[in-house]
Amino acid sequence: MNILQILPQLNVGGVETGTLDLSRYLVKLGHKSVVVSSGGELAREIEEHGAKHYQLPVNKKSIVSILKCVPKLVEIIRKEEIHIIHARSRAPAWAAFLAARKTGKVFITTAHGYYSKHFFSYVMGWAKKVICPSNCIARHMVDDLGVPYERVIIIARSVDISKFNYASPDKKRRDEFNVGIVGRITPLKGHLHFIKAMAKVSRQVSRLKIWIVGDAPSSKESYKEQIQVLVRRLGLWHCTQFLGTQRDIPSVMNHLDLLVLATTTHEAFGRVIIEAQAAGVPVVATQVGGVVDIIDHDKTGILVPAADPQAMAEAVLKVYKDKELARFLAENAYEKVKDKFNVELMAKNTISVYEETLKNFKVLIIKLGSMGDVILSSAAIRAIKEKFGVNYKVTLLTSVECKEVLMGCPYIDELLVADFKNKDKGVKGLLRLGSILRKHNFDIVIDLQNNRKSHILSGLSMALNRYGYDNKKLSFFLNHRIKDEKPLMDPVTHQFRILNMLGIELRSAALELWPSDEDYSYVDKLLEGEWLSSSQKLIGLNIAASSRWLTKNWPLENIARFCEEMSRKEIRVVLTGAQADIGRATALMGLCKTAKPINACGRTTINQLACLIKKCSVYISADSAPLHVAAAGNVPVIALFGPTDPGRHMSRVKDAVVIKKDLECSPCYKSKCRTAKCMSLISAEEVLDAVNRLLK
Repeated sequence: MNILQILPQLNVGGVETGTLDLSRYLVKLGHKSVVVSSGGELAREIEEHGAKHYQLPVNKKSIVSILKCVPKLVEIIRKEEIHIIHARSRAPAWAAFLAARKTGKVFITTAHGYYSKHFFSYVMGWAKKVICPSNCIARHMVDDLGVPYERVIIIARSVDISKFNYASPDKKRRDEFNVGIVGRITPLKGHLHFIKAMAKVSRQVSRLKIWIVGDAPSSKESYKEQIQVLVRRLGLWHCTQFLGTQRDIPSVMNHLDLLVLATTTHEAFGRVIIEAQAAGVPVVATQVGGVVDIIDHDKTGILVPAADPQAMAEAVLKVYKDKELARFLAENAYEKVKDKFNVELMAKNTISVYEETLKNFKVLIIKLGSMGDVILSSAAIRAIKEKFGVNYKVTLLTSVECKEVLMGCPYIDELLVADFKNKDKGVKGLLRLGSILRKHNFDIVIDLQNNRKSHILSGLSMALNRYGYDNKKLSFFLNHRIKDEKPLMDPVTHQFRILNMLGIELRSAALELWPSDEDYSYVDKLLEGEWLSSSQKLIGLNIAASSRWLTKNWPLENIARFCEEMSRKEIRVVLTGAQADIGRATALMGLCKTAKPINACGRTTINQLACLIKKCSVYISADSAPLHVAAAGNVPVIALFGPTDPGRHMSRVKDAVVIKKDLECSPCYKSKCRTAKCMSLISAEEVLDAVNRLLK
């Protein structure tokens, strides 16, 4: 793998040391390691162990500076053939995110801090995986920054134990009692509370030495002066040393008898704690953030309330007075560090995250309706799953009206349902859905719906690759488009033109439905109740198309004549239709003189309808969803076409007869017509003849 880590700078610090440790381990295992930063003392060490370092001003937070870094970062990514971009701080994460979008590379972040709930922080949660060093940071990223739980993974920071010399506290205790605080001099590190605690300790420890390791950034110089003033005022100047930034932390730890971490706010982890424990130095720390993941109170260290100098002083004195306790804490802490916080474990877990993200991808298929169109998409859905296999999670977004069709589909791993009549109505609803899709962090969106709504949702998903038709219906939201020139082809082939862009060929146009055993059992009972004998042939007839397409309906008079003819042959006809078609079915029953068709209108779900149609020897329907249900069940069909073109809407069926009148006005694609001549001219005798041919 080729990994690029990006961080603000490479000076001494926990983030920088972790980056260096991981880079060294990557190179050791034969991977390519590239680090981008604004430079620093550790940059030379990056290149010494065989990695590459590029210097860019990625530490600057201005929008102009971030945008200027993006093309340079893209150039590095392409030159080094990077597979994964790993951002370790917010400012460089913005440039990394934009570069990842431009190059189509995997974007990963590590949240090293307890970020404020600000737009600038949200980029850390837009990654494919968000690594958190502690449970506290993980909860914060999920609860406050809205990162989906499944994208968060906890990998603790680590320490290279080989760099530290463990020495038991009871064996290295000197005349002086050296207490240190290590970290940047900023208010959140609690230096003022530490000094106040040390003033209390000094009253009982005559030879106390206070080590303040670390320096203040230029913006916090006044805070450092405030600490120095407090040290003088409390009479501690003679025993306090401001050592500034120290690169050789192992050497510092060799001289300490106790480390204090006095942080007052949420600490992401507290790397200095495990560094001290690796050297056998007992630790007193405030009970904040990720510290509780490291220290088991009174076993591997002592926890005290934040901003409480009295409690801190009491804990320090407790360790000072009880050498056996100091040894007990140090030994337990060292064992935990070796077991849970070693650099090999951190690197191994991080590399596992890299490998997982490169193997596992997410595909979103958008097919919102109608029912028939969803059934026609079953061949495409199957082909998508077969193409991508187990390493891809396939999610399908559909409308609430069509969800039942897909409930048992074995080719999708997750079904998302949109309710455009209620909660997802209008612009607000689309934005809500877009937010949900973004949280899923899809790699690919395949828009099989190809209307304005679906194109908008494709764009709002922010997926790297979005495929669909260039049909001038806001298709600019797609970044992979094929011209929809409306060639004369069946609907399945039409969908596969989109899939061709992903290298998916049409090998099987077979449609599928996935009814349950309960659905089959229901239909058996329904037919038993209608006194259908096992020897009788059953012909299915869909009595109406949707209420929007009245022009597709075969006239009731023609249907009645057909039913009469079937009755004379002792063949039963079962009428299928929706709840809205019950009135039309009742009217038909009144027109039948001797025939007694089975009226199943409004009595089946779509899956139960599939089971019912499978019982039929032949199924007759206009251009409507049940026609495709029959095709999915491999039932011979007679398709009655009028205002629409069978060349565009008829699925591939092995045994099928298409009846259509060639009129000048057809196909007109009109939902209303005074004469509906194209359908009324289809006679009962023509349909009867087609039935006879299919039965033979």
